[in-house]
Amino acid sequence: MRQPLTALLLLVCSAFGGHACAQDPGDGPAVEPPAQALEFERTGVVDLWQLFQEAAQEDPRILAARARSQSAAWRQREAYGQLLPQVAASGSYNRTLQEYDVARRFYNGERYSLGVSQVLYDPEVWHNYRRFNELAQQQAAEYEASLEESTVDLVERYFMALAAEDELDLVAAELRATQRNQERINALYARQLAMVTDVLEVSARVDGLAAQVIEARNRVEISREALSELVGRPIVERLKRIGPAPQFHMPPQDKTYWVTLAAESNPVLRARQKAVDAAQASLRQAKAGHLPTVTLNLNGQRSDIGYENSIAPRTDTYVANLGVQIPIYSGGSTSARVSSMYEDLMTAEHELEAARRQVSRETRSAFNDMEAGLSKISALRKALVSAEKSRTAAERAFGLGVMNAVDVLDTVKEEYAARRDLLKSQYDFIMSVTVLRRWSGTLAADDVRQANAWLIEPPVR
Repeated sequence: MRQPLTALLLLVCSAFGGHACAQDPGDGPAVEPPAQALEFERTGVVDLWQLFQEAAQEDPRILAARARSQSAAWRQREAYGQLLPQVAASGSYNRTLQEYDVARRFYNGERYSLGVSQVLYDPEVWHNYRRFNELAQQQAAEYEASLEESTVDLVERYFMALAAEDELDLVAAELRATQRNQERINALYARQLAMVTDVLEVSARVDGLAAQVIEARNRVEISREALSELVGRPIVERLKRIGPAPQFHMPPQDKTYWVTLAAESNPVLRARQKAVDAAQASLRQAKAGHLPTVTLNLNGQRSDIGYENSIAPRTDTYVANLGVQIPIYSGGSTSARVSSMYEDLMTAEHELEAARRQVSRETRSAFNDMEAGLSKISALRKALVSAEKSRTAAERAFGLGVMNAVDVLDTVKEEYAARRDLLKSQYDFIMSVTVLRRWSGTLAADDVRQANAWLIEPPVR
């Protein structure tokens, strides 16, 4: 009985690097954090800040939002131009043939005119300008919101890529350890020193891990494709990773502060408020269809063309005209337009209230996630230490014949899972910080720099 136990003990020691059984449980982990287990080489290193700069220039959502903002600014300028003097000039040159009963003659004629028109009172034109002014500010706020949304999306996809690579690393490392164990158990079974149940269980685990490696590799490629979509080029570089002991802290302000700040600074709320202001201007513009308009026109003309293009002495004519137009009845179209604009205003106000509630909820949720995430990181660090000690104890118990090889592999799997969960909890905390900044309307490039400061260059395979 002692020989099989000794053989199995040597098996486990060799499967986990040959030095695991020589360590004391308090000496630290016997399994080192795996380096990147990707079967394809990555050239160069890229970090979050570099990808953020590229996405700012290449993300179609940002570019489209910027174009919409600039277009709205030009439409505002167009509406403003309707309030300024309108100047028009015209000229004509005629060659006329005139026939009489006894004669015919050719003569030339010229006519030039210059007209200036200025709106003195036209509330419809004024409120049209106010509407486009509010719409321009709405598009500017939506551009800011698009920038923040794109930044959050980039950070999320970056850490999703890191999490996918972590999963591949850990599954591949577990597969290698299990395969080494399988080879030893098969050799022992051939000499009738191991049970067939151990052989079958380890074989099933190897097959399952091989399938997990394929799935994890696919997730790595998919996550990198998601990053490539934002920056407009393939991401082939190695990604910088979280350092070994990042220092995370809660912000000094409480939840109420962030909710209040979000209500004041969130660009989505500003955009919805400007949409309400634009709808109010549209309503006033529609109501102005019932009001009179007053226009001043100044015209000057020089001409030597008379009635029916007849030749005439040159005349200079100057006219000043003050025109007043009073709408009386338009078939009910003006009233219908007013009713339509009122409903549009109600729609904009309801959308503003919905956005206000969403921003408040998202801000509170992000703060709660950040608070819970910090506690989760602390708990998972302790869980990892416990898992390392449990694996070491399992190896010692196996050497004493109390635990079989499959149970030892279970403790190794738990240690890898604890390491994976700890890394993911760190990514989730950074995401919570970023999301909180986004909904509070304070997300800026410096926040991306801060997240990037937690990253270090990965080890070279």
